[in-house]
Amino acid sequence: MMKVEKQIISESPWQSLKQYTQASVALGRCGCSIPTRELLSFKLAHAKAIDAVRSPLDYGKVASHIRQATGLETLHVSSAAEDRQQYLQRPDLGRTLSFDSAHQLSRISGNGPYDIALVVADGLSSKAIENNIIPMLTDFVPQLKAKGFSMAPVTVVEQGRVAIADQIGEILNALMSIIFIGERPGLKSPDGLGIYLTYNPRSGTTDERRNCISNVRKNGLAYQVACSKLLYLIEESFRRKLSGVELKDEQTSLEHVCQSVTLLTSSLQLDCCSEGLLWKGKPRFKK
Repeated sequence: MMKVEKQIISESPWQSLKQYTQASVALGRCGCSIPTRELLSFKLAHAKAIDAVRSPLDYGKVASHIRQATGLETLHVSSAAEDRQQYLQRPDLGRTLSFDSAHQLSRISGNGPYDIALVVADGLSSKAIENNIIPMLTDFVPQLKAKGFSMAPVTVVEQGRVAIADQIGEILNALMSIIFIGERPGLKSPDGLGIYLTYNPRSGTTDERRNCISNVRKNGLAYQVACSKLLYLIEESFRRKLSGVELKDEQTSLEHVCQSVTLLTSSLQLDCCSEGLLWKGKPRFKK
């Protein structure tokens, strides 16, 4: 009697979407649960997220690489959080400089004023800084210099949160602060870099006065695209003397639109027709 092997894993009909994203989609099923490979993949992603939050950043190494890549001087400071555990339990302490760090910055504040104070902080993902800060700054700083903006030394912050850039910008007498910070890890994306821009930074500034560009990483928002958006927001911010909810990304040039359409069609292989959207030549959605 011929033995018939039973297929115990039911593949998802959306399996083809996995080639376009790292997200946990089209998992399939095994009986009433998910396949073991997907369960193990989830556990691995969770472990990487924990490592991103807990792993210490080599601040000296990061500062050295920033100097080599940009030619800018660096300063190493720390927040009021004494260690990683306190940083995670007391977000408020990560928003202010330690007494010694504030004094350190005040000693060089007379070198200003500056147009921009650049800040780099570990945030909730040391991996985000390790993997992304050098390629991002290598792309960004030369263009900023070419536009004639003056920059304070890059401040590398230990145990920092977004709002700490307000105090740094205020002490250094800068018209704008820009902080590059490790974002809270997501599953399959433990190394997302966030960029926050604030015009006229002051201690106590609230979040609606900031602009944010998020998920900057190799498998997320490309460095060149993030750089283009950031430069646009900087120039508009200085022109209008504001930032936050009143400042939008309004790039609507034909070139910008064509670039966006090209990226969309090349990555998703979508074509438009009068019947709706075509997925690899086959109708998917109707009007």
